[in-house]
Amino acid sequence: MGGLVIRDLTRSYVREDGSVLYAIEGINLDIFQEEFICVLGPSGCGKTTFLRTIAGLDNATSGKILLEGEEIRGPNPKVGIVFQEYSLFPWRKVIDNVAFGLEMQGIGREERYRRSQPYLDLVGLSQFSQSYPSELSGGMRQRVAVARALAIEPEILLMDEPFGALDAQTRNLLQKELLEIWQKTKKTIIFVTHSVDEAVYLADRLVVLTPRPGRVCEIVPIDLDRPRNRTSAEFAQVRRKVLDLIAQPKCILE
Repeated sequence: MGGLVIRDLTRSYVREDGSVLYAIEGINLDIFQEEFICVLGPSGCGKTTFLRTIAGLDNATSGKILLEGEEIRGPNPKVGIVFQEYSLFPWRKVIDNVAFGLEMQGIGREERYRRSQPYLDLVGLSQFSQSYPSELSGGMRQRVAVARALAIEPEILLMDEPFGALDAQTRNLLQKELLEIWQKTKKTIIFVTHSVDEAVYLADRLVVLTPRPGRVCEIVPIDLDRPRNRTSAEFAQVRRKVLDLIAQPKCILE
């Protein structure tokens, strides 16, 4: 469960003048059950398009995405997604935001509350179930978004720079909490970032994309034991290796 196979994935758009813009092109990637994958690349390289296509929110122009051998052709309950923007409904209480995906599946109120509560507990917000998003900090709102994505019990969790808008201290805290959630839930996670430090801290493997059109430049295994110490010599060595890699011509040529 949770295995994802991506073959020759390309997404292009036709401009008003008839020219074709390629966002991602020819991506091949195997992602294994319970892996934590980080996707790293410069702004505009197609990272968000890549995630949206896996989520079934965008259609591939060519190529295939297979989850457990079945092709993804549209939104799939086996795939959850968390965006950088919290995307919470301000008029709904926290518990109703978390239960939203279950509601869309036609699950009754009592049952969806029962199924959502453990995920609120998991992100440490059970006492805020009756609060509104405006009453929460940015970090707490993103925890609600994570709980909402997990409540539908997906096999793969997609995360599009979910901590990018947060201050450094909150970001580091949520990275640590996310790893704890990942270890408890055994989900496969694909996490988009442009932070080398974040990628090295989180990932089992790091997928480096080229500038647009996004292609796989390199796949880097991160062979550091967890929990990882950002101040250690080993962490700094891996970070330097990644920085050197993404500065190579093969990863920066358009």
